[in-house]
Amino acid sequence: MLKTREGTARLLAYKERFIALAKKTGTGLVLHGCTWRASPDWGAKLGYSLDELAQVNRRSVELMVALRWEHETKRTPIVLSAVVGPRGDGYQVGNAMTAKEAQDYHRFQIGIFADTQADLVSAFTLTYAEEAIGIVRAAKAVQLPCVISFTVETDGKLPSGQSLKDAIEQCYRETAGGPLYYMINCAHPTHFEAELRKSGGWRARLRGLAANSSKRSHAELDSSPDLDIGNPAELGEDYRRLRTFLPQLTILAGCCGTDHRHVEQICAACLPAEAAA
Repeated sequence: MLKTREGTARLLAYKERFIALAKKTGTGLVLHGCTWRASPDWGAKLGYSLDELAQVNRRSVELMVALRWEHETKRTPIVLSAVVGPRGDGYQVGNAMTAKEAQDYHRFQIGIFADTQADLVSAFTLTYAEEAIGIVRAAKAVQLPCVISFTVETDGKLPSGQSLKDAIEQCYRETAGGPLYYMINCAHPTHFEAELRKSGGWRARLRGLAANSSKRSHAELDSSPDLDIGNPAELGEDYRRLRTFLPQLTILAGCCGTDHRHVEQICAACLPAEAAA
């Protein structure tokens, strides 16, 4: 989409819709780049050279910089998040890497972001702990703050079978505290709420959600012929309920099947409680 004016205009319009919502509701905003699949293996599948891929990653951040210059206010501060994704499939582990292999692979993309105005790097839809650890180490090597977001199956566990608690604790332990915070993405709240209700200090490190609007499993989504948008109002209530026992959840977003309608409902459900507090 960055290759054409029309594609770039579509990306900007998409971001500006959420910027307008943040201004309307008086919240801050995290702008994420469009580089989830802009790493070497995936770029090669689309015929990109490493130089072309580097240009795409830089261009994505430049677009966000321009949006921040135009729209940021004291009432609506904007954080620029450069995005990386898993080396393999976002729903299953496949050929798992060691932490060192993951660090080496993700160094390319993260090194590019370190030379931009990105405030941090966010890794989304990670399926196992070792890749997360490698990403954190690659980010620390270039002094770039990092956010780790795991995805889970309908049982609340990572596709690797590891519990969310154990994955966060392993990543925290093996990176000396590493990430700024952790997130969950690409799963419906009903898939992981039971896990989040379990006690433990690990829950305090979880600061964000980007849930799916669909209650379908990863396997069902993979084979689905349609886009399941779920129920926006119901999703907003799910977020409100989660924040009653996890008030530190302040990065609230959407993943598969969501759009501005879902995020509007999340704001409507969560902001009154926050104002009262």
